[in-house]
Amino acid sequence: MWTTPLDSCPLRPEVLFGIRERDVPTLRSLHAGFVWFVVSANVIAGVWALVARRVPRLRTRSLWWFTVFAELSIFVQVVTGVVLVSAGGLRVEQFHMFYGFVSLITVAILYSYRSHLRGRIHLLYGFGGLFLAGLAIRAMLVASR
Repeated sequence: MWTTPLDSCPLRPEVLFGIRERDVPTLRSLHAGFVWFVVSANVIAGVWALVARRVPRLRTRSLWWFTVFAELSIFVQVVTGVVLVSAGGLRVEQFHMFYGFVSLITVAILYSYRSHLRGRIHLLYGFGGLFLAGLAIRAMLVASR
């Protein structure tokens, strides 16, 4: 049997993440189910921010904590997908991965524009949250083909 330098590399995904072949179906189920949480959390955060634009008493610190929580869920989803592809050897549609990485970039862009759009921050995060939910839905649809 032939071996490659990568076979003895201590930085292989299955070594880094502790993923074994028997764990792949469980991780895949988690990835498939958690996407609904990502969509729901970002829709709620987006609608909350848009409504808070008109209703000042909804502009609480809880809104921003929930928004951070919703956007961090995207990172969990993308990392889970990366682990599945790298350690689990799964093949997925290229656009599915594209939508995941566009979601990460979108979170970074939203964060970078917050100081420039201080007066319209609720609009930024409101529409941004809805856009992120749309990306997650689109990634689901592409994956189910």
